[in-house]
Amino acid sequence: MNQVKAVLFDLDGTLLDTAPDMGAALNAVLREEGRPPVGPEVAKSFSSHGSRGLLEYAYAAEFHARREELRDKFLRYYAANIAADTQLYNGISQLLAQLSANGIATAIVTNKPQAMTEQLMPYFPELAALPVRVSGDTLAVAKPHPDPILYAAEQLAIDPTHCWYVGDAERDIQAGRAAGMKTVLARYGYIAAHEQPEHWGADYSIEHPLQLLELLR
Repeated sequence: MNQVKAVLFDLDGTLLDTAPDMGAALNAVLREEGRPPVGPEVAKSFSSHGSRGLLEYAYAAEFHARREELRDKFLRYYAANIAADTQLYNGISQLLAQLSANGIATAIVTNKPQAMTEQLMPYFPELAALPVRVSGDTLAVAKPHPDPILYAAEQLAIDPTHCWYVGDAERDIQAGRAAGMKTVLARYGYIAAHEQPEHWGADYSIEHPLQLLELLR
C-alpha cells in the first residue's frame, strides 16, 4: 500500500446508504401534492444525483418550472429526517480502520450541500473523524469538475498522483480522472439500470467496500 498515500471517497452511495431517507423525502413531497409514491429501487437509482435527480425523475419537465419550490420542500423534509434509515455500507468501518492502520489518509468529497453533509456526521463517528470533508458548495464548482478533489488532496498535503478516488457516479470517475488520480467505481452504490458504467473509464471497480483493500495490496 506504500504507493497510495490517500483514498478520497464520495459520500452517498459510496460510504453511506442514504437512499432510504432520500426516497422518503421525495415521497413526502409527492404525498403532499397527492401524487403516487416511488419505490425503493427508484430511490436507489437516483439518490446519487441528489434532490435534483430524484425530483427530476418524479416531475419530469415540470421540475424545471418549479425547481426551487420543489427543492425547498424536499430539503426541508430531508433535513428533519436525515438519518432515520441511513447507514454505513457493510465493511466501511473496517475499511477506514484498515486504511488508517496502514498510514493511508482519507477524506470525503461529495456534491451534497455542506449543511446536509455536516448534519449527518454526528450519527457516524467514523466519518466525523475524517479530517477533510469537501461538500458540493465548499467551492464555486462541484464534481465532475476536478477542483473539489484537488482541494481535498491539497488539504491533506498529498500530491494527487498518490491519491485514489472512489465513487459510484460517472461524475466521480470524470472528476477523479481529471484530477490525475486512480479511480475506483463503487458498483454497490446507486447506478441506474439504464447507465453504462463500463464506459465511464474507471481504473478499477469493486462490488463491496472491502474489495478496495485487495486492490491496494
